[in-house]
Amino acid sequence: MNTQLLLIQVFNGLVNGAFYALLSLGLAVIFGMLRIVNFMHGALYMLGAFTAFALGQAFGLGFWPSLILAPILVGLLGMVLERTLLSRLYGLDPSYNLLLTFGLTLLTQDLVKQFMLSHYAVSSAPYTPPAALAGVVNLGFVVFPKYRLFVIVLSLVICLLTWFIIEKTRVGAIIRASTENPTVTRAFGINVSKWVTGVFGVGVGLAGLAGVLAAPIYSVEPYMGAELIITTFAVVVIGGLGSILGSVITGFAVGVLAAVGSALYPPIANTLVFILMALVLLVRPSGLFGLPEGAK
Repeated sequence: MNTQLLLIQVFNGLVNGAFYALLSLGLAVIFGMLRIVNFMHGALYMLGAFTAFALGQAFGLGFWPSLILAPILVGLLGMVLERTLLSRLYGLDPSYNLLLTFGLTLLTQDLVKQFMLSHYAVSSAPYTPPAALAGVVNLGFVVFPKYRLFVIVLSLVICLLTWFIIEKTRVGAIIRASTENPTVTRAFGINVSKWVTGVFGVGVGLAGLAGVLAAPIYSVEPYMGAELIITTFAVVVIGGLGSILGSVITGFAVGVLAAVGSALYPPIANTLVFILMALVLLVRPSGLFGLPEGAK
């Protein structure tokens, strides 16, 4: 492999890593704050892409308005689901949350599939990137599509901003207090249930944002999140369950490793991430950035 091809693979890996990072960040926020394993995350990623597509078809909205509106709408849907369904399962065995979100995944995928077939007569549809991001940019050492470069930069900014808010601000301190010690937090007059709902909404909104960004690259189809979510769970485990920064770093790193590894030895493309996960769990069961169970 020559240097030019290797660099292209690295940047393609960063694009995939951007989606892994956004999705695993949302999962880490939800699990780290609420201890919910949200198997519906892949369907919500797909729903972000579908919402952007539907807004364009119904109201003529382009990419930029949809990039803001679609994650908000997906986040609001997540808040409704948390209040009406998931909140009833708090305190029960985590398997109930897993089964509920798995069932909601199947339901969401089928509803979107039927809607696309009945309204648009297609099972998948392309989504046009904005004209301002069409074409390529010469970085000096590699020529790369503008839109994909935009995805990498925006994802990195969103991930770092989310980490900063949760770890370094008063809002983040309230969120952590609401989940770690809700009884004491309520004593200070803070409505814990509203904060919990808001955190869940932000987590699924990040999945919706990733879906909108992915739509121009992968097109919109009901099962676009099915395979991606499995890899994303592996990324979360490698980084450490509940570790915000770990999910971001691991997401980008896994994307690059998988892209370069598949180019060097294609047969390993679909298993490299899971081999890495197994090795990390053998050496450090809590993940690369996670705290040991006794330290939590």
